[in-house]
Amino acid sequence: MPWRGSVARGADFLGFAGGVVVRALTPPWSAAAVTHHTWVLATRCALPVLAVVVPAGMVLALQGLAIFARFGAERLLSSLVSVAVFRELSPVLASVLVAAQGGSAFAAELGAMKIHEELDATEVMAIDSVRVHVVPRVLAAMVATPMLHVLGSAGGVVGAWIVAVVLEGEPSGIFWANLWALTQAVDIGGSLLKTIVFGGIIGLVATWKGTRAEGGAAGVGRAVNDTVVLSVVAFIVANYVLTSALYGAGA
Repeated sequence: MPWRGSVARGADFLGFAGGVVVRALTPPWSAAAVTHHTWVLATRCALPVLAVVVPAGMVLALQGLAIFARFGAERLLSSLVSVAVFRELSPVLASVLVAAQGGSAFAAELGAMKIHEELDATEVMAIDSVRVHVVPRVLAAMVATPMLHVLGSAGGVVGAWIVAVVLEGEPSGIFWANLWALTQAVDIGGSLLKTIVFGGIIGLVATWKGTRAEGGAAGVGRAVNDTVVLSVVAFIVANYVLTSALYGAGA
């Protein structure tokens, strides 16, 4: 039956994820490899994140001004922008780009290693391939995603400032003075927590699909495609759960 295959794949992923977590919590693993993958992931995704979040902030400011102008409350625009960008826009959009750019790259790299039997060769040499090849990538995703979220948040606020102040002529001082009026500590800390979780999901899904690739180049391609789809769906669902919990905490 089809559902049995889904159950088997789910069980395989949970076992894989559990093994990665255990190894991550019980060093040694290569800090140099984590740093390398973090740097590659951050530099590869930085421009795409800015290219998406900055226009999103600009559109938010444009639409917000149109609404606030009806009530004479244009001064509250930056407060709306900060809450929306920090809570949802930047964490979600940055994570989507990490999945599309970084997660797909991890799946492709490990998929190629699996197809060429490099992972098997590592095991033959009595080296734990998960500890060497998987754990650094997962940890790198968990470090790089919050970094990219911070960059995206700054870009989103700047994009809103360009629209409100430069294009629409709103006072710059009022924009910056009200930026933190509605933003709470849970918005900043919660968004960072969410992106750490999202990065972990992306890293686990990408490395799982990569290490399970089979069928030559076509199999690697399927692993890459599945990584993007599954990781985005998974962290969007996780986003609802985490956002509900964080809003409850901040109420």
